Amino acid sequence: MPRYFFHVHNIAPSKDEQGEELPDDEAAWREATTFAGALFRDVDGKFRPGEEWSLEVMDEAGKPIYFISIGSRKMK
Repeated sequence: MPRYFFHVHNIAPSKDEQGEELPDDEAAWREATTFAGALFRDVDGKFRPGEEWSLEVMDEAGKPIYFISIGSRKMK
């Protein structure tokens, strides 16, 4: 079974060294969206205008598969 790695950038950055075995890219996408939602809920008011947050999913060869990005800005 392929292994996927989930790297968080910006808010509480972390590099996934262990990864997770999942059946395919579609399963990795579902895990990424679930994981991103849970992480962003934990931000709990710390995310500020002008900041960006992202989650990158890579396969076991180090190839980027998915990139989820959230940005914010204050409107005038």
